[in-house]
Amino acid sequence: MNTLINKTLSSSASFAPLALRVPAGIIFMAHGAQKLFGWFGGYGLEGTGQWMASIGLEPGFVMALMAGSAEFFGGLFILLGLLTRPTALVLAVTMVVAIVTVHLDNGLFMSNGGYEFGLSLLAMSVSLLASGAGRLSIDSLLMKKMHPHYKAGAARQGL
Repeated sequence: MNTLINKTLSSSASFAPLALRVPAGIIFMAHGAQKLFGWFGGYGLEGTGQWMASIGLEPGFVMALMAGSAEFFGGLFILLGLLTRPTALVLAVTMVVAIVTVHLDNGLFMSNGGYEFGLSLLAMSVSLLASGAGRLSIDSLLMKKMHPHYKAGAARQGL
């Protein structure tokens, strides 16, 4: 169990993941808030659920709740660097579903409702899945608390 926790929380020794975490976290939170709360011009759970049902994602309300929660809370976790790897996996799957079910038939470009934005968020999520949260994160703080001699990047050396 401790090994699983170590692998989940360990991360790159770099500050570089922060450059992905901040914009990805903000973007995911904003899109989740549109779906869940109707903020930023969104339709909230009711409207998003009806739309999801109309494109075949049933039950629409449940799908809207799942997508909105993944984006909002996932974005918050990514921003904080908390459980970054499992959160990035959930967000990557969410983006694959969005690309395949909504955007793929519209081509690449956003101007036609295409998948370029979803693809960018997918790439950010996969990168964070691979690297972890980086040095400036709650994950790193948790690892230091569990292993006082931990240094980010040490997971490859068996910690």
